[in-house]
Amino acid sequence: MSLDSKVPKGPLADKWTSHKMDSKLINPANKRKFKIIVVGSGLAGGSAAATLSELGYKVDCFCYQDSPRRAHSIAAQGGINAAKNYQNDGDSVHRLFYDTIKGGDFRSREANVHRLAEVSTEIIDQCVAQGVPFAREYGGLLDNRSFGGAQVKRTFYARGQTGQQLLIGCYQALEKEVAKGGITMHTRTEMLDLVIVDGHAKGIVVRNLVTGEVTSHAADAVILATGGYGNVFYLSTNAMGCNVMAAFRAHKRGAYMANPCYTQIHPTCIPVSGDYQSKLTLMSESLRNDGRIWVPKSAEDSKAIREGKKKASDIPEDERDYYLERKYPSFGNLCPRDIASRAAKECCDEGRGVAATGLGVFLDFKDAIARDGEDAIRARYGNLFQMYEKISGENPYAQPMQIYPAVHYTCLLYTSPSPRDRG
Repeated sequence: MSLDSKVPKGPLADKWTSHKMDSKLINPANKRKFKIIVVGSGLAGGSAAATLSELGYKVDCFCYQDSPRRAHSIAAQGGINAAKNYQNDGDSVHRLFYDTIKGGDFRSREANVHRLAEVSTEIIDQCVAQGVPFAREYGGLLDNRSFGGAQVKRTFYARGQTGQQLLIGCYQALEKEVAKGGITMHTRTEMLDLVIVDGHAKGIVVRNLVTGEVTSHAADAVILATGGYGNVFYLSTNAMGCNVMAAFRAHKRGAYMANPCYTQIHPTCIPVSGDYQSKLTLMSESLRNDGRIWVPKSAEDSKAIREGKKKASDIPEDERDYYLERKYPSFGNLCPRDIASRAAKECCDEGRGVAATGLGVFLDFKDAIARDGEDAIRARYGNLFQMYEKISGENPYAQPMQIYPAVHYTCLLYTSPSPRDRG
């Protein structure tokens, strides 16, 4: 048995351009004859449903929640990367491709990552067209900031709530098509089975979570955009856990799980606070633009902080280990997420963790506030600081935040067996 990735042939940079040119088109009049089912209505499913409907296809969209706006996509606070090179700092499609491959521990499929880099600029244009209020410079142009794993500014953002604003834009596009009649929305439904005809998905069986009614729905194609398997790690940043039942049904019908290593470990999460916690809260990656990450050099100082005998401000500057700046000077606090996460764990394994559980490091804005002023930091991250204070009870303007790595994002990509294996 073998996986068939369906990656087009040819040079890496030309694969998808050639594939689009070679693909057969469907004229607008014929698109009305086809129906597509989209399971999931987060940023992926909602955008797919809205776009397909705008192209003229009939779409049935199924949502596990009571509204598409309940999707976990809302937690993507920090921003979205695109190689537009507005900063003129050397960015390009190839550089975004390289940084993404490197940031994924070189485990990603190169052709798909290159395609991601190619379409990144168009995604920003689509979001702007949907009304997403990205931050802008004084002159009105879209602003950028830095993110981990890159030495250029390519992250487009809406303060510290980019995911929420992206989801609202997607939701507006979705509801516009619902009002026009192109999309039929099915909320509070759970997919029970996938209907396969001649090796292709042609429909689904769902249960209404309110009435319990079981119904079947036929279509010419089925798109599964149902999120990942983050809760296999127990605590993650998922609000209630992505519902992976749809993906599991596809797997039972013969689809293969293509990339189980696709797990994003986020280095800036609020540490575990108790045994009865249902989820972890993510602090935006954008905080690493101005925050400096450190732990005490001495395990004794770390222990005193954990026991409440000392505060971060009691540790003199020469007794602090800014370990990311020490280990990775070219990237510093903006090193890739996996590297930052491993480095934090190493410090905590050495007994230098600062949270009550010993699993935490400091994210300190003291120098940024001294340099730019508290008002400037409040303008950039005010809502994030407010959220942190509500959860932790500590004022991050006066004391450093405490952070630790956590599972933030997982992706289930399934692929069908190659035709010779189906028999």
